[in-house]
Amino acid sequence: MTMRKFYGWWIVAASFISFGISVGLPYYNVPFFYDYFAKDFGWARSQITLGFPLAALLTLWVGPLLVPKLSPRKSIIIGTGLTALAFFGFSQMTGSLAVYYGLWFMYTMGYILSGPIPHQVIVSHWFRKRRGLAMGIVYIGVAVGASLGTLLVKNITPASNPAAFHTTLLVVGALLFLAWPIAFFLHKDKPSDIGQFADGASEPPPDVKLEPRSYKELLSSVPFWLLLIGSFCSIGSIGAVNFHMKFVFQDQGFKEQAVRDAVWAAANIAILISSVLGRVFIGTMADKLNMKWVMFGTYFLVAATVPVLLMVAPPGTPWTFAVLFGLAMGADYMLIPLMAARQFGVNTLARAMAIILPVNTIGQTWFPQLVSILREHSPDYRIPLYTVFTLAMVGALAIFLLPTRGTEK
Repeated sequence: MTMRKFYGWWIVAASFISFGISVGLPYYNVPFFYDYFAKDFGWARSQITLGFPLAALLTLWVGPLLVPKLSPRKSIIIGTGLTALAFFGFSQMTGSLAVYYGLWFMYTMGYILSGPIPHQVIVSHWFRKRRGLAMGIVYIGVAVGASLGTLLVKNITPASNPAAFHTTLLVVGALLFLAWPIAFFLHKDKPSDIGQFADGASEPPPDVKLEPRSYKELLSSVPFWLLLIGSFCSIGSIGAVNFHMKFVFQDQGFKEQAVRDAVWAAANIAILISSVLGRVFIGTMADKLNMKWVMFGTYFLVAATVPVLLMVAPPGTPWTFAVLFGLAMGADYMLIPLMAARQFGVNTLARAMAIILPVNTIGQTWFPQLVSILREHSPDYRIPLYTVFTLAMVGALAIFLLPTRGTEK
């Protein structure tokens, strides 16, 4: 009997698209609308950036309670539906902060259910030996979705007609439903669903037979806490830069709306394109080299790029910052599930990430809020961004202290 051709690379292709839609399109382009919210509704920066942090706190229960109970395919479908509804709501806002914060709660529910976790779990089950490369390719989908989204929001929101951003938000919401046919017809949760094994092997890898660790075991593990702290600090630093980048440009001399939109779009696309290189290169290195040192180097680069942002000034486009930050950002997110699978085993990955992702989302959202508060009490962004630099260095130190080996040898 002829064995069916390995389906894993179709999983990579499907995940590339659905991940780009569920995360790349909405998450990386929400900050584009922040200065429009400020002008249209009269909200302060700290009020605008508070929505995601509040929602992150209120949805901490979603990961541990719901993620292990839903198949990745169902998570993607439910999550993208919630995200779409949130963007539909954003498009209809009239200035109520309570409504705004409620919509962020819905968005964050969708992000947890349809974002990194289901895609990480699917890819980790289908690949072991080339997991880094496969995960890197899937994460490129985020960069592609984000880049296309950036071009979309910039080009259909003319600076001459600020009210047009309402329509743009509606369009982004509608596009999220493109993930549904991918999840329905192409995704397969595990190789065993169609009688295959990871990497196309003739038998399952040894770690598949291991029982998943309980939440109690994870929470009593020192490596788990080091990974949690390290990723929390590094992802939080990246979130602070992403959410405040446009405001930083404004403070550093890009005063006109059209100029600021253009510089932000150019920098954002450069970051996302650079992140593609980071994901492929670092993903390949993670398959071949000691993953701990690959991850430490990446986290150190995250910290090093923060001071570079302070050097940005008109009339130029901040290419140096964008390229370096993109390389670090692209590899950073991707390495967390790879390290979690290495340390705790693929069968424990969903539970580990069900804790790590919501906690990282706290950092990803509250670090920007901290920066907003510091900025309101500072003459410029220097003190806020050097605070972010310090926290990023703490993240790199935590990864430095991780043990070299884990469950997967």
